[in-house]
Amino acid sequence: MSINSALLAGVSGLVANSSALAAISDNISNVNSIAYKRNEISFGNVVTSQSVEGRYSAGGVQGITRQFVSQQGLLQASSSSTDLAISGDGFFVVTNKGEGLTAADARAFTRSGSFTVDRDGFLVNKSNFYLQGWPVQPDGSFDVSGADLGKMSSINVKNLGSSVEPTSSIGISANLNKQGVVSAGEATYNNNTVASMTDYATDPLTGTKPDFVIEANVIDSTGGSRKVAIALLKDDSANPNTWHAEIYTIPTSHVTTGGRPGQLARGALQFTQNGAVDLANSTLFGAPGAPAELVLGASGTAGTPRWANSLGIAAQTLELDLSKVTQYSAASTVNAVTSNGAGVGNVVSIQVDKEGIISAIYDNSQTYRIAKVGLATFPNSDGLQAISGNAYRASAPAGQLTLKEAGVGGAGQIASSNLEASTVDLSAEFTALIQTQKAYSASSKIITTADQMLEELLNIKR
Repeated sequence: MSINSALLAGVSGLVANSSALAAISDNISNVNSIAYKRNEISFGNVVTSQSVEGRYSAGGVQGITRQFVSQQGLLQASSSSTDLAISGDGFFVVTNKGEGLTAADARAFTRSGSFTVDRDGFLVNKSNFYLQGWPVQPDGSFDVSGADLGKMSSINVKNLGSSVEPTSSIGISANLNKQGVVSAGEATYNNNTVASMTDYATDPLTGTKPDFVIEANVIDSTGGSRKVAIALLKDDSANPNTWHAEIYTIPTSHVTTGGRPGQLARGALQFTQNGAVDLANSTLFGAPGAPAELVLGASGTAGTPRWANSLGIAAQTLELDLSKVTQYSAASTVNAVTSNGAGVGNVVSIQVDKEGIISAIYDNSQTYRIAKVGLATFPNSDGLQAISGNAYRASAPAGQLTLKEAGVGGAGQIASSNLEASTVDLSAEFTALIQTQKAYSASSKIITTADQMLEELLNIKR
């Protein structure tokens, strides 16, 4: 009977609009939820077979749930460097525990990047999901895999310990006075091979006093501070562009050498007629043109020169950049001495770049990589299965999971100190709320009207 089908169509309208109201309620209540993706109930008619000509049987309506997971939300700035947002396609890979993760543990996917550091040092968001990433390898790279979730682990940013960066290069900018040097030691130095400037550094009553000394600090493998010096003595007038040079440690007891105590190098430093240093013809580091570097063996080894056994430190190679040392007719002066390396430092902050690389910043100005955040992508992200905590599970409608580096292969970029806003538009939701209310009321009228018509039919017998 057509009246019965109308009655059932009205009921289906009530059910469908009730579902629409539930979806709108979820959207409105999550308007401030980080990276929340709005849901919508679309309506589709239900067609029944019209078996009797001239009569119509109502099919009613059904509500079809649609997720707008792929919709991009606005990025909003935050004050925390561990707040992360994705600009573009992709999801953070997360789990519900930090330590003891196995392949059997379920992985979830979210765009809610409000990560903070928990008491154990793991990055966890407000829904208690732990952020996953590729840990850094010994060579500073990352073992990136496009499908293997097992290569990812929960990211810990606290259990890193202190950092030390030994010095490996020293740059010197200085001028040596071509005209004004007066030294009583030149003749002694030339005539007596043991009258070393290194000896003078240890005992001024011995050796030869240099005309000029340049000192530089060196950080060793344990973060200790050492000092090396370059002593310079102007050659006589027969060699106006040549300086005798020696490099030694202060104190000289810090190294063991095969020659003078503390002496690392000895030779001539040559200059051109224009006052520029001529390393190709200098013999300070051995044969003319030899690399300008000092190679120090580890404490306790057999080679020389090496760090003193009592120091217990590792081998070290120091590259010296003397290209900015000049010989002009001006006072001898040091303009600048620069060197890399840093003493013992502790973590003071965490930074994340747009490629997802998480680095620790130390108070000695050193930066060390910790891990790299990978993004999970799906052919149809709208088909993911929603779970509590504003996250999703993989599903057949979503398609095959692919792990990508941020900014690579269509994956979005990661914005640190940002959070993705909800995609809910309150004006649209309130409009839909009015429409749903009216549609619900109209469906109820279908039921009351059908009821009245049935009542009239029943009254025929009276």
